[in-house]
Amino acid sequence: MATYNKRGYKPKTKKEKEVVEEILDSESTTAEVFSTLDEGANKTEEWVSKNQNIILYIIGGIAVAALAYWAYTQFVVAPKSQEAVSEMTQANIYYNDALTATGEVQDSLYTLALEGGEGKYGFLKIIEEYSGTDAANLANYQAGMAYLNLGGTNYQNAIDHLTEYKGGDSVLESIALAGIGDALIQVNQTGDAISFYMQAAETNANEFTSPKYLLKAANAALITGDNATAIKALETIESTYGDSDEATTAKVLLGQAQAAGN
Repeated sequence: MATYNKRGYKPKTKKEKEVVEEILDSESTTAEVFSTLDEGANKTEEWVSKNQNIILYIIGGIAVAALAYWAYTQFVVAPKSQEAVSEMTQANIYYNDALTATGEVQDSLYTLALEGGEGKYGFLKIIEEYSGTDAANLANYQAGMAYLNLGGTNYQNAIDHLTEYKGGDSVLESIALAGIGDALIQVNQTGDAISFYMQAAETNANEFTSPKYLLKAANAALITGDNATAIKALETIESTYGDSDEATTAKVLLGQAQAAGN
């Protein structure tokens, strides 16, 4: 293929001449491309050379930030979390005892769980002092449920703390969402409660809690005249949770909702 480069070589036919010219044109274009690339590379090298201090500062800043985050999690967050769990022990005892108590004794135990006792923090102080830890997150859930059970003027506090709790797709998250719905019902915001009940039913869906929350959603929807949502919730109970205790009640209410919708 390269015989045309040999000294003294001349194409003998018209066809050979055309081939040689085509190859030479191709080589010329390739050379231009490489020349352009070289110029671009030179410009890039010049920019890097001129701005190398800035580049080093940026890289150094990223490294410092990563190191700072690691140090923060290892030497601040981890010890803080352990301390929070230890500090929270007494509040948990009050809270767990309150779950099985009744009347004034129950109210007293929930109050101690919230405010603390025996020289230990309650949930409210845990939330304040150990913000960002798992213990503080759980304390928001427990504080919210404590306020919900105390009732009276405490429903808004229940809503505030349960809203702050982040439980992912856990059973506690579904209970917290339903708790917000219950509190909203108590402060006459029934329409707002519906969506929280529906979310509670969908979060960590199971045959025990989901039909309960769907039935609550249906009842709230019927009260507000939202028959479409009521029908949707009741039909889900029938189709998905037909063996649940709520299924019989759902069947009756579904007939009423469908009749009201016609």
